[in-house]
Amino acid sequence: MNNLSIIGSDKAATGLNKQPINVGISACLLGNEVGYNAGHRQSRLWLDLLKKCFTFTSFCPEPAAGFGILRPTMKPTGDPNSPRLVFISDESCDLTSQLVKGFQKKLSEIGHLDGYILMKNSPCCALDRVKVYQANGDSHQLRTAGVFARALKKHYPLMPIEEEGRLHDDQSFDNFLLRVYAYSNFKKEVLECPSLHHLMVFHSRYKYLLMAHNQDKTRALGRLLGTYDGGSLETLIDDYFSAFIEALSKPASRKNHTNALFHILGYLKHNLSPVAREHIVTIIHNYNKGLTPLTTPLTLLKHYLMQHGSDYIKEQRYLEPYPEKISPTVQYL
Repeated sequence: MNNLSIIGSDKAATGLNKQPINVGISACLLGNEVGYNAGHRQSRLWLDLLKKCFTFTSFCPEPAAGFGILRPTMKPTGDPNSPRLVFISDESCDLTSQLVKGFQKKLSEIGHLDGYILMKNSPCCALDRVKVYQANGDSHQLRTAGVFARALKKHYPLMPIEEEGRLHDDQSFDNFLLRVYAYSNFKKEVLECPSLHHLMVFHSRYKYLLMAHNQDKTRALGRLLGTYDGGSLETLIDDYFSAFIEALSKPASRKNHTNALFHILGYLKHNLSPVAREHIVTIIHNYNKGLTPLTTPLTLLKHYLMQHGSDYIKEQRYLEPYPEKISPTVQYL
């Protein structure tokens, strides 16, 4: 499925994305009693923090497939690369096709989402590390993804998807949030009204965030745009979007953050006194050594950029990849 088919609007891409962020979520995480024992796995993280900026679409594939709320527990068996889903109490019936039929329609209806949060350890929803059992009852060494999670990733390969458990780690939480907002921004600022200009503006705004994550891929994206010869715009946008999401797929390193911070400081070289500049340089070096959190040099740079920075540098998504009100409470870098 090409990326241009996701959006069909003719609205122009202007400014930063201030529209609601739509995220799918396993229904049990919102407190819906859809578990096999009519229970839930409500997470205060979503209710108390992310609801400030996210609109949630909840879904549980098992009730949707007709298994009911009170039901026997399930487990994957057989080949880890293509497991069968069965009830633990009765392994004679393959439940996989019934489950898939139950969520197929839902898959086609969630293209508007900007990300998805799944329940860990679920034979249906877990992203990975699901045990697959052999005929003798032992589990294979190779783990797998849940049936619904695997289908979701296949249908929407670029959509940011994460497990609830990993989001309790600040670094993973931060990376998921910035990917969700980047994905949403790309759809609204490029795919809603495809043009080379909108793509170039988008890339310009994400330059230093990309640099902090993967410098090699940042250069590759620059070459991709720089060598465009007027061919298929759709192909260019598809190729860019795939490489862009891949570049952000892993959390940024301290070394790459330091490099990005020094590049941004360069935009203030004619506006700071030698004493002020040396102070910022010291703060960045202290961050690189692990003595201060990322927010310390970043806040200091933002203070001076608001006074002296150009429109170009002020619009860098690196300075605020997502709203501060949903930032991790503990700075991990």
